Amino acid sequence: MHILPVYASLLALLFVALSVRTLRLRHSLRIAIGDAGNERMLRAMRVHSNFAEYVPFCLLLVYLVEVRGAHALLVHGLGLCLLVGRAVHAWGVSQARENFRFRVAGMAMTFTTLLVSAAYLLLASTGIVRG
Repeated sequence: MHILPVYASLLALLFVALSVRTLRLRHSLRIAIGDAGNERMLRAMRVHSNFAEYVPFCLLLVYLVEVRGAHALLVHGLGLCLLVGRAVHAWGVSQARENFRFRVAGMAMTFTTLLVSAAYLLLASTGIVRG
């Protein structure tokens, strides 16, 4: 059980970067709360919030996959999928002239992490998959 902490740490660093970016934007735009109708602020807030909504649950599921004894390649694949997915999503949604392919790709990678983790855990708990 030594793989997930690496991805959790990298995701924590990305979360801090998104947090600092949002705080700096609030300061420069002088917006104390909410988005004040500013699209840049709204995008920064949504990227930050979306990350906070999905990453903890994904990490919990990947942790359970790792604890269950899954092959290291699966755990790395899930961690990398989540990390890249969140970075791609954050970059895409942050753009004023958004290319939806980045948002879709980021969410697809996040959902892949959720679904593969959940499927593995269900199959492992029924004995269909060893782990």
